[in-house]
Amino acid sequence: MPMIDIYAPAGTFADPHGLATEAAATVMRVEAVPEIPMFRENTAAFVHELPAVAISDVTGSSAHVRVQVLTNAGALDRDKQLAIVEQLSALVAKSAGDPTLATRTWVLLTEAVPGGWGLWGHAHTNDELVAAARAEIARLRGA
Repeated sequence: MPMIDIYAPAGTFADPHGLATEAAATVMRVEAVPEIPMFRENTAAFVHELPAVAISDVTGSSAHVRVQVLTNAGALDRDKQLAIVEQLSALVAKSAGDPTLATRTWVLLTEAVPGGWGLWGHAHTNDELVAAARAEIARLRGA
């Protein structure tokens, strides 16, 4: 259940909510987790619009986007890492209406330490997350 944070100069995206929805769906699809409420309701993206003066590269340009994806440890193998970076960069550029923005989008993949992933008021280890998902799948099948 990744948390996705997208930081960009204010006004970069015409539809920040649509971008957040698509980013969450993209990461969930790449991660290949089951389509259950536990994952659908807890994979979320946040678009942070910053004043352009709060962002700069060495040349003084503010035309950059930073995307940080936080997952539980081990959630992304190498193929998934590559797919997420490629697909989120493309999504950012499409959402901004600027194909060149993909080359100025930084995607950071971060893993929470075991026990450093809180959901439903509990700091879960990976084993606990898997057990919770299995319990939800079993509950849904029995319903």
